[in-house]
Parts: sequence; structure tokens; C-alpha cells
Amino acid sequence: MEGRRLRRARRGRNHTQLLPLSSSSTSSSGCCWYLDYKILFLNQPLFRFGRTHAALLTPWFSIGVGFTLTTLLAVSLILLWDLARTLHIFPESWLGDLSSASLFGFWPFSSSPSAVDAIYVLLSTIISVSFHEFGHALAAASEGVEMEYIAIFIAFVFPGALVAFNHNLLQSLTHFASLRIYCAGIWHNAVCCSLCGLTLFLLPWILFPFYQHTGIPMVLAVPSSSPLSGYLSPGDLIVSMDGATIKSPHQWIKMADFINKLAIRNMNHSRYAKGIGIVNSGKGYCVPHSLLEESIKMQLEDHSGCPDDLAAFATIPCFDKTIFDDQIHCLNAKQVVKHGKCGDGWVTAKADPNSCICSQDRTCSSPIQRPGMIWVEVSYLRPYSEECLQHQSKVVVDSRGSDIVESNCGGTIVFVGDVISMASSVQLTAYQPRWPYFGAYLPNILEKIFVCTFHVSITLALLNSLPVYFLDGESVLEGTLCHFTSLGSNKRGKILRLCLLGGTLISLLTLFRIFFKFL
Repeated sequence: MEGRRLRRARRGRNHTQLLPLSSSSTSSSGCCWYLDYKILFLNQPLFRFGRTHAALLTPWFSIGVGFTLTTLLAVSLILLWDLARTLHIFPESWLGDLSSASLFGFWPFSSSPSAVDAIYVLLSTIISVSFHEFGHALAAASEGVEMEYIAIFIAFVFPGALVAFNHNLLQSLTHFASLRIYCAGIWHNAVCCSLCGLTLFLLPWILFPFYQHTGIPMVLAVPSSSPLSGYLSPGDLIVSMDGATIKSPHQWIKMADFINKLAIRNMNHSRYAKGIGIVNSGKGYCVPHSLLEESIKMQLEDHSGCPDDLAAFATIPCFDKTIFDDQIHCLNAKQVVKHGKCGDGWVTAKADPNSCICSQDRTCSSPIQRPGMIWVEVSYLRPYSEECLQHQSKVVVDSRGSDIVESNCGGTIVFVGDVISMASSVQLTAYQPRWPYFGAYLPNILEKIFVCTFHVSITLALLNSLPVYFLDGESVLEGTLCHFTSLGSNKRGKILRLCLLGGTLISLLTLFRIFFKFL
């Protein structure tokens, strides 16, 4: 009977068994596989607040019951849907792209994690878990149930938190009152997500007195390992990439990915020049005949290449872009990029057969690139430079960092290399301080905290909605089945165990699939 009482006590808050209160405000306990830290000083303040505002909190958490039950049903259907995909029960076309992998976490950063990102995740986890557990505590207080303690624990290597209640008091409540307590954590995580989304939407107006949100991303940092180090500086504004306007840091990454895919597609219409590189018909410049005549000329089969201060170009006949002139022209890239563009490899190029055509006194010439290298233009401004209103020049940078011309103002950088690595190496922000060097990092820090908290909180809500053992889904499912009074207690117990066992097995299967997928 004692074992039964402890098991039910754990199910009452589905994490721990009952433990006596300590006389101190904090306490800790642990063993070789479990360590926890109990917080007691919040018991009375949270209970008083819950009882004082019970008239408002009761309908608030009643709404949470409807939301949580809907979420529980949705994630259960997603698990079954994904199981059907794994077992090939239905045709693949019936199942679409829906996957249960999203239930087990969202990575809020577009690049690989760093030590700074780990700090954001830790802070966001503390915020999200606090919202979750305080939701349980306030819901219980509004029903007259005082919590015994809040505990932060590590079981094996997995961190977590819990709120412990007196099981006898929980048993004395109505089934729906208990369900309000069980559903409160998931409901508060959903509210946390909504608050983060609303704050991100209103952030430009909140920061308006100190920052401008102009739709032109600003450079925050350029690490020394970046290929653009020495060419872009903090405070520079990114205007465009390959002629396409860049309006946000997210669009900067997306455009780099699009250009990379476009370059791969255009490789089908390219010709390899042995010892030199690839003649790509996608991107070209309308070079005057006079400039071609004055250039250093060499044959396509010549392996020597152009001098270091010049770039190799090949002319493209527009009537058949699979045919190239066998003669290579070594041109000054600084002069070439001043002329108009031709070819359909530019982001801004129109999808028509005439996009390659230049005027009669000019020829469409395409740069020759080494395999895996992509030619991309990045236009920028340097608004805090005194020379910015007086000078406008162009900068050319290759993947090794060599430049053709330098400028103290804005201009255009022509980068040749891995465009995705280049874009990821520069840290941008959508906010510009109204005064030079006034807390440029603050909006970016706030954005990352809210974005990361949104993702962590929604992950907690979805995980706890799963019908598995030891999570809120177990208690929610049990409390829901108690409303089906037509079923006997034995039948309800069998249904509960069957649902929990199936949900746990399917969830573990999905976790293993995710794990082996990323190995």
C-alpha cells in the first residue's frame, strides 16, 4: 500500500514523491544519479497571490485546459502520422512533409552553435522553465493547494525542474480542478511563446527612441577569420547582394543560399578550362571592345593563368551560351564591374533569352572561376565615414582576401569563394543606433533572447504534451480519462497504460531516428 501511495504521489505532480518540508528556505539532496536543489521561500508568496486572485486565475487556467487537450491530441496524431511514415503503411504522397522530429526541439540559430549561443539557450531555458513551473504553482494556489517546494534537479545528465504538492490535497479536488493544475505548465509555455512573438513584433517601436529599424542591415562584427575581414567594418550597412536589395540579416543568409543554388544550376551550362577554372555563362559583364583589345590575351588551354592583379574573363556568344570563345582576356576587375551586367545568373536577371545581350560596341564576358568558387557582388555603405559623401568606389576581394582597390567610403565588394561561409562569417543586425557606437549590440542581444526563449518554450510545451511517462502528458491524460465515468477504473487504467506505453515507445523511436540521422 505504501508503494501505491508513493506512485500516486508522483503521478499527482508526475515528477517526485512527497518529501517533508525543511525549516530553511533552501535545501538540497542527491545521490550518485540524482541531484536536486529545493527552493522553499516562494511557497507563501505564491500561495497568497494565487488565493487573492483566484477569481481571475480560475477561468484563465480553464482556458489552458482546452489548449492543452488540443495540443495533446495534435502531438499524438503527429506521432501516429510519423509512425505510419516509418512503417510505410500509407503511400508517401499521403503523408506530406509533416514529421514528429519538430516535437523534440527547434534550433533557433541558422549556423552551428557557439559558446555564446549556449549562453542564450541556458538563459532561455531558465525563463521557459520558470514560466512552466510557476504556472503549476499558481494554478494550485488558486485551488487552495499550497506547493511544498520548487526543485531544480539533474537526473543522470538531464537537467529539469519540478513543483511538488501534497497528494492528499490534490485528491480532494474535483477532476477538472486537478486538470487545471496539470495543464497550467503547458499553457504558460504557450503564453510565453506569444509574449516573445509580440515583443519581437513591437521591438522596433520599443527601441525607436534609441535605434532606427530602416530595413538595411548593419554590420556588428567581422571576425578575423572572415574572408571579408579588413573590407567590412562594424557600422557598415549592407545594401545589396548581386543587385538584390537586402532588408534583414535573415534575408542576407537566404540570398547567399539562393545564389549558391543558382550557381550550381548554371554549372550545367559551363565549360571547364583545365588549369584555370570554370567558364560560367550565368554571370557576365558588358565589356567594351576597346577594353578587350587592350587586355592581355591567352588561349583557354594555357595553364599559366593571368597575373595576380588581373582576373580571367571569357566572352559568351548570346545565341548559344554553351559555346565560349577559346581566347581568355586578363582584365582589371575594378574596371569590369563598373559596366552593366549580362547573363541569367544574376539574382536580378529576368527570365528571358535576351538577358545576355549587350550593345553592339560591347561583348558579354564572364569571369572564370575555380571549381567550388562563386562570384558574388556585395554593395555596402559606410555612413559614419567623413568621406562617404565624397567618394564612391568599388572593391574586389577574392577568397584569399587579396583586394584590387581600397576605399574609405561605401562601395561594392566582389567576393569569389564559398558564398554561404562568407555570409555566415559576418554578424549583422537590423537596428542602427541613432548615435554612433551607442549600444549597437543591445537590440541583437534582445532579439536573440526572445527568439531563443520562443523556441525553447514551444519545445517544452510540445514535449510535455506528449503522452509519455514522467511528463505532464501523463497527468493530463490521466485527469482527462477520469471524466469518462462510464468506464470503470480498471478500464481507465488499462487505457492509460496502453496510451502511455505506445506514446513512450513511439517517442523513443523518433528520438533514435533523429540521433542516427545526425551522426
